[in-house]
Amino acid sequence: MFKKLEIVKDSNKILREKSKEVNFPLSSSDKDTINKIIKHLTYSQIPDLSEKYDIRPGMGLAFVQLGMLKRIVVVVHEYEEGKFKEYVLINPKVISQSKEMIAAGLGEGCLSVDKEIEGHVLRHARITIEGFDVNGEKKKIRAREELAIAFQHELDHLDGIMFYDRIDPKKRFYEEGEIRFL
Repeated sequence: MFKKLEIVKDSNKILREKSKEVNFPLSSSDKDTINKIIKHLTYSQIPDLSEKYDIRPGMGLAFVQLGMLKRIVVVVHEYEEGKFKEYVLINPKVISQSKEMIAAGLGEGCLSVDKEIEGHVLRHARITIEGFDVNGEKKKIRAREELAIAFQHELDHLDGIMFYDRIDPKKRFYEEGEIRFL
């Protein structure tokens, strides 16, 4: 039985707080929440299921978006139509990033934001992140393009930063040639 997640909206002050490091072993409750997030994000990217369960499409979710100040992020990436790769990172840290900056051409969205916010968010085209999996094993992920954007978006949540905080109020939009768009 699928039950959609209750995602905290950006009017809630908890989204502006810094999430806390997580100790191992993970609780069964945290593992259960991770599995629910994976299912929710996967279903949200399958049009028939997204419509059936009335869930907005999304690629990632941080635990703080469920009201829990824990440094856990989940990203479900559809790398090929109908094929998904799941990423769970606990206590993640960016250890390297490219100088090249990119932006989602249509702008970013967020499952915690119910309105469309216009503007380009500059992100690193490639990043390497270290963290731990659900078993406490060290993991390193090299992400590029769309996946890099998703991870940077979710890691921002862990530090109380919303994507629209990164839109330059003096230059909300970039032109082709100024930045590479996805």
